Amino acid sequence: MSVLGNRAWCSGFRTLGITLGLVVAAGIGSVAQAKGGATDETVALAELSVEAQVTYRLVLVGGPFPHDKDGMSFGNRERLLPAKASGYYREYTVATKGARNRGARRLVCGGVPTTKPDACYYTDDHYASFRRVLP
Repeated sequence: MSVLGNRAWCSGFRTLGITLGLVVAAGIGSVAQAKGGATDETVALAELSVEAQVTYRLVLVGGPFPHDKDGMSFGNRERLLPAKASGYYREYTVATKGARNRGARRLVCGGVPTTKPDACYYTDDHYASFRRVLP
């Protein structure tokens, strides 16, 4: 390979490296924003859909819940909610009109007893983001 060809090849790698560096940096910024916004955002219970309000009331009275997985432990693998011991969080399905499955909407509540949660969080995008519910 000629010296000129080698310089062009290296220049291409530098450009690629800079581009990849910018893409990675942008991705890290997005993750930081998602993690930072997890509990910063709030929503009043009255602003949520009727289905979410019904689910919240069912949590407070202990059910009955329409789905077998309702009330199961939520692992917080996304790490968007405050860190707590395993089993602290429980997830509940918020019905979605027209959905053939459980849909993407959930209420995740934490605390003991489960009928008096310390906090509940609402997600309408299957755990990609959460808003703390203000009763």
